Amino acid sequence: MDILEANSQGQHAVLPATTSDEFSRQEFVKSLKLHLATSVSAGNRNAFEVRARPAWQKAHGSEPATYAEIRKSMTDEPYFNFWGAMLRNSQEMMWKSVQIPVQRQLPELIKASKETNGTNGSLRLNPDMEIPRYHTMVDIHCMPGGYHTDFTEDDVANGAVYDSAVYIYAMGRMGPYNSDIGDTTIAWIKANHPDFKPKRILDMGCTVGHSTLAYCEAWPEAEVYGIDIGAPVLRYAHARAQALGKTVHFSQQNAEATDFEDGSFDLIVSHILVHETSNGAMRRIMRECNRLLADGGLVVHAETPPYRDLPTYDAFMLDWDTRNNNEPYWGASHEIVAADIAAETGFDPAKAFEAYQPSAFEAAQAKRTNVFQGGDFGGGGAWWLWGVRK
Repeated sequence: MDILEANSQGQHAVLPATTSDEFSRQEFVKSLKLHLATSVSAGNRNAFEVRARPAWQKAHGSEPATYAEIRKSMTDEPYFNFWGAMLRNSQEMMWKSVQIPVQRQLPELIKASKETNGTNGSLRLNPDMEIPRYHTMVDIHCMPGGYHTDFTEDDVANGAVYDSAVYIYAMGRMGPYNSDIGDTTIAWIKANHPDFKPKRILDMGCTVGHSTLAYCEAWPEAEVYGIDIGAPVLRYAHARAQALGKTVHFSQQNAEATDFEDGSFDLIVSHILVHETSNGAMRRIMRECNRLLADGGLVVHAETPPYRDLPTYDAFMLDWDTRNNNEPYWGASHEIVAADIAAETGFDPAKAFEAYQPSAFEAAQAKRTNVFQGGDFGGGGAWWLWGVRK
């Protein structure tokens, strides 16, 4: 995969095709998201400084000191509510814009997913697996049906929807194959552990394998495994990997309790999995990582930054998703302290780490064009990595 080119999404055999009208609709949504994230979002700061902060100070005798207090001060701010309504609407428009072409050609996509099944890699589904409540209780990030819902036999719909939507959501800034989080994690591992050569790699919460396939390229001699709770995203992930010539062993499993043997993996990774699991589930996942990790192995979870590392106002803005984008565990996930969770889950807290790694895609684009591409965190600047060495 060439992370340098991102004028359009990378093509493969099971990527939904679009008519000119469908493509235009998706491009409009992408442009709207960019406009809201740049031009419109900036007005929130002015609304806070000019109206909300003085009003809070007058009412409480002090300025809002935490991101929670800033949120309360902005609750009735018209500009913030307008921006939030537009942002939520753009999210719903995004899903709709990719659902339309998927629905139109779903039988062909299912057929293509079966035809791409070659001899490399594998797919193992579990029709009896219980989907955890933290996924069934809400459509995460407003994705209709979440990762796990089958709408028809041998369904790949939500895998196809997710593949297209992520490219729109990131506005192309995670590369043509949406692999930036994996590419960035790999860059950090190679820079900080240059002699580390994993033989077996597990990607937890792999969805359609955006980041998973990057590990096939980084360590071509390694066996790569991907697990997820969703059958439709895994069917799509397997077909996509086959179409792109990558060997991955996908299976439908809950990362809290897998069927792999003790010490099975040298490297265990996840890419924005953490904020979509509950507090209890995250700790069970880390205990499972401890069980699965071989001596000398490495666990790395990639996420957006913890609130404590951000200016208070920026933490408030990042926390918008907790209450407005069907991400109920977003806020708590941004309070994680790696050493504390390591100690709770059987790891040596002294071997825990937290680090920022510049976005691999943005760095490559900047090098190629000699123009800085980003500035924020996640798909435009850096990803926050945390984990532990065993």
